[in-house]
Parts: sequence; structure tokens; C-alpha cells
Amino acid sequence: MTASRFPDSIESRSSWVAAAITTAILAISYGAPLLVVVGLKPITASLGTDRSVVALAGALVWVGTGMGGIVMGWVADRIGVRPTVVFGALMVVLGLAVSATGWVWALVLGHAILIGLLGNSAHFPPLVVYISRWFDRRRGTAVALISSGQYVAGMLWPTVFERAMAQFGWQATMRGYAVVVAAAIVPMAFFLQSPPQLSRAAASMGIGTRRRGRALGLPANLVQTLLCAAGFLCCVPMAMPAGHLVALCTDLGIPAAHGAAMLSVLLGSAFVSRLFWGWLADRIGGLGTLLAGSACQAFPPRRRGGCRPCCSSACPGWPSAAGSPERYTITSVFMPRPLPRGRCST
Repeated sequence: MTASRFPDSIESRSSWVAAAITTAILAISYGAPLLVVVGLKPITASLGTDRSVVALAGALVWVGTGMGGIVMGWVADRIGVRPTVVFGALMVVLGLAVSATGWVWALVLGHAILIGLLGNSAHFPPLVVYISRWFDRRRGTAVALISSGQYVAGMLWPTVFERAMAQFGWQATMRGYAVVVAAAIVPMAFFLQSPPQLSRAAASMGIGTRRRGRALGLPANLVQTLLCAAGFLCCVPMAMPAGHLVALCTDLGIPAAHGAAMLSVLLGSAFVSRLFWGWLADRIGGLGTLLAGSACQAFPPRRRGGCRPCCSSACPGWPSAAGSPERYTITSVFMPRPLPRGRCST
């Protein structure tokens, strides 16, 4: 491991290597839920069901990820992050294979249980905790980077999926992407090294925080509950437009390829936004970042006359990641505090 320039800091070049690998894993893993977003109309037509049923399968991925993440975080603490990530990858592969069989029940089961509850839940929550243990000075920036893995997926995969579905069909595209997940994530998981030990100063601050059992002047469990509620309430209204964007475009006569490009622009702008919020959290703290992000969400953008569709699709991207500061607040409140900037600034 490359030594840090600062004796009291655990950060090193290896920390950013771990962050890059983690971001790549999430960029692959979170491509799986986008298949039903891009293929909402063709999948609905093929299965002979209502569009709401296919959309429900996509929504249940996120419900499963949230519920399963609680358990998978516990599992990763006991068996390690490598086997947890490999298990999640195999579940995503199995979920895509089951979903591609051409039955409605298989689509719902494959997405809700295999891709969500057992798949992506084994990636995002454990990897956020894993990366937070590699950083003490720029933890907010690092967490923002890896949390943007789903937005990197949103930039890369929609257009690829749209082209593949138009040429090969949605079932072959799902099976093909299952191969990509297995071939990419499983090897990358074996490059995840054990994080370094905390410095004595950071460890002592973390122990003191846990003993007090309070955060922001409130009971720690209450703060965590409020942050979880904030995350849920901010993500639900933002997920609906993104989940139906491509289908809406085709309803309006806009080609599916352009709709997929709009989705990429939307999530690409959210990627830039999330990096900004992580940078801000390192400078003003988690609570201030959370309040600023919530204020941005309170004023939704309006499309101005004459604005191009691709340009207007980028507007929701900023508040789409504006709700993300609750993640940086969690790492700031419940993880050991960063070292003083005077001792660590570059």
C-alpha cells in the first residue's frame, strides 16, 4: 500500500484505487435495473400485460435493494466484502436470466428478489461502508464518487440497451448483460483489498461518538431514522420521471434512441451534481450539505419555452443528486470524524 503524505491520515493512492474499482463495480451492477426502464414498452407488449406491471418490477429492485442492504451490511462485516460482492453479482446474473424467460411472474421475481433483495443490496450498502474505511480527510468526496456508480451506469448503458433491444430483442439483451455482469464484477471483486487501520486520533474520536450514543444533539438512532426517511421521500418522486422517460418519449413521437439519450443526459448531470455535493460535504459538513440539498429540491426546475428536450432532461439531474447529501451526512455523523484540515490539507 502506498504511504500517505500525512502521518495521521489513512488515505493513500490505494484508497483512490479502491474507490475506482468500487465505482466500476457499481456502474456495472446498476445497469441491470435500467433494462426495464429502456425496454418498458417492448417488454410490456411482449408479455401482453400492463405497463404498470413492468414498471413495478423495476421499482421493486430498489425496494429490495433497500431492505436487503440492511442484512448485507451485516453479512459483509462477518464474511468480508469480496464474497459478498461476488454473491451479489451471481444473484444479478440469475435474476436477469430468470427475468428473460418471458413470464410476468419471472420478471417480477427476478427483479424484486434476485436483482434487488439479493443482488444490488450486496453491492451498494457494503461498498459504501467499505470505501468510507479507506478515507478520513476526503470521505465525502469518496462516498460521492462511488455513489455515482449508478449514474455512471445511467450515462453508459441506456443507449447501448436501446440499440441492442432494437436489433436482438429485450430477452437476448438481458441474457447478454448477464454475461457482462459475471465477466466484469466477479474478477474486479478479487482486487478489493482490506482497508487500513484508523489512526489513533480518528479511532479515539469515533469511540467517543459511539459511547455518547448521540448525533447532532439527538439520539443516534433517531437521527438515522430521520435520514432514512429523508432518503426515501427524496428518491421516490425523482425515480418516477426517470423510470418512465424513454416510454414517455415514444408516446410523444420521439424516437426511443432519443429517449435513451435523454435518460443518459439526466443521469449524467446527476453524476456531476453528486460529485459537487460530496466535495461540499468535506468543506461545510454533512448537516449543512443536507440542508442545502433539501433547499434545491424544494424548488423544482421548470422547462422554458424553446428549450431542447435533451437540455431540459438535464434539469432534474441537479436535484436528482441534491437529495444525496443524506448519505454524506450519515458518513459524517456515524463514522469517525475527519482529521483537522490544518493538519491534512494538501
